[in-house]
Amino acid sequence: MRIGISGTYSSGKTFTSIALSHYMGLPRTRARTMREILPEAAPGKTLEECTAAELIQMIVTRHVERAVYEDRLSDGFISDGSSLQEWIYGSVRVSLGLNPSASAQLKAWETVEKTAELAFFEEVMASLGNSFKRHVKDSFDVFVHLKNELPLSADGHRPVNDQFRNMSDSILQRTMDELGIPFHVVSGSVEERLRQIASLLNLNPRMAPEDATRLASEEYALLDVRSEGDRVLQ
Repeated sequence: MRIGISGTYSSGKTFTSIALSHYMGLPRTRARTMREILPEAAPGKTLEECTAAELIQMIVTRHVERAVYEDRLSDGFISDGSSLQEWIYGSVRVSLGLNPSASAQLKAWETVEKTAELAFFEEVMASLGNSFKRHVKDSFDVFVHLKNELPLSADGHRPVNDQFRNMSDSILQRTMDELGIPFHVVSGSVEERLRQIASLLNLNPRMAPEDATRLASEEYALLDVRSEGDRVLQ
């Protein structure tokens, strides 16, 4: 079964996908995060400082890396999000500006003034969205969506706020309905999420949820979560 763990920023997608991989004995896909791609795409910049062209480069790079791993594991996998996340990330930055942190004062669903650069960015993201949607529809059997119930992580590297992630979450759920991919919402602690997913998908766990969570904690601790400013090209 090809399972995508969806959700907005700071919803726990990465940790949950690692724990579920251990819990179900399914491999987990790999793709570099935007902050890992950033140093080679726009050296010396933060995500807030990137131009539309640089953002498009990173979005396409991550989509390609996702697609490669999904194809290699076509018999079954757990994925931390999908290419829809990258498309929605770009689409919301059209609405809230290339630097969303600067527009945090906007009211719900209020948008920034459309500059020539944003108009170009919007057109490209709309076209990429058509391609990304087709890919996701062909590559996934089901999505498990994590309820937006955790506080936004103050890690300093993501130009997002509650307005950004609420808008992202709404677009994501609407897109799932459009694509007709089975879509289940889960909530609670990691262990509760794992039990809900196993029940919803009729899967047989390989271990106790507590053991899967412990293994996920050990694996997560090894991830490179440095901010852009601490990263250097190797």
